[in-house]
Amino acid sequence: MEIRTVGIVGAGLMGSGIAEVCARSGLRTRVAEAGEELLATGRQRVEKSLERGRLGGKLSDDDVERISGQLSFSTDLDELGDCDLVVEAIVERLPDKVELFGRLDHIVPEHGILSTNTSSLPIMEIARATHRPDRVIGTHFFNPAPVMKLLEVVRTIATSDQTLAETRALGEKLGKRVIVAQDRGGFIVNLLLIPFLNNAVRLYESGFATKDDIDEGMRLGCGHPMGPLQLLDYIGLDTALFVCDALYEEYAIRDYAAPPLLKRMVAAGYLGRKTGRGFYTYDAEQQR
Repeated sequence: MEIRTVGIVGAGLMGSGIAEVCARSGLRTRVAEAGEELLATGRQRVEKSLERGRLGGKLSDDDVERISGQLSFSTDLDELGDCDLVVEAIVERLPDKVELFGRLDHIVPEHGILSTNTSSLPIMEIARATHRPDRVIGTHFFNPAPVMKLLEVVRTIATSDQTLAETRALGEKLGKRVIVAQDRGGFIVNLLLIPFLNNAVRLYESGFATKDDIDEGMRLGCGHPMGPLQLLDYIGLDTALFVCDALYEEYAIRDYAAPPLLKRMVAAGYLGRKTGRGFYTYDAEQQR
């Protein structure tokens, strides 16, 4: 099956980015969100991104018009009734995702693939809410989705070969490099990344080195585009804490346990760039 029409549930930072990627690739893209205000914010986020592309010379006026024409926005899930694949990009809470997949199962055509953008939750638990577990898969995009080249496709023990092949083909059509992981907490990237980030926080909270020296060491010593503490600010400290907790629950290995400083910063509301303060401080222009 060739995927021609894609639905995105959730118009937040990730959902709007995934929608833009799909529309840029010529797919009919339907975005659904729970409320009008959230939907409008998501639409504006896409429009601003396209305008930046136009001003930067990466998109022409015709490109922006063509991409915009592929997008539709609605608060009605039933608008996804003709989708070949739906990507769920809502809040990282398992009960919410399970409830949504149960609803989508009755809306999306039988041939449709139901995918989740979760970065750490067990996909098989989500698939159980449907009558098509063989058509459920993980599509873990990375932030910002229009820029990051990787797509982590996650296969459960029930996902069919056909579903995997069709999802991989979609990822390649979107211009992504596709890697395939099994349905285990953290998949590939976060399973390796979280211990690295946690160790950087532990170094900093112990007074072993300053945040600038830790980040500079990894940038210049290992060729990373940004240091681990800077990366945590970019990811969002609340998001990182959620992933830590999910991985520790699954594996019970200390490397995945959130450092105390990370917990305290989240409790204080220091979540990184999006709140203007994390390990570093950010002005209004730097906040997303």
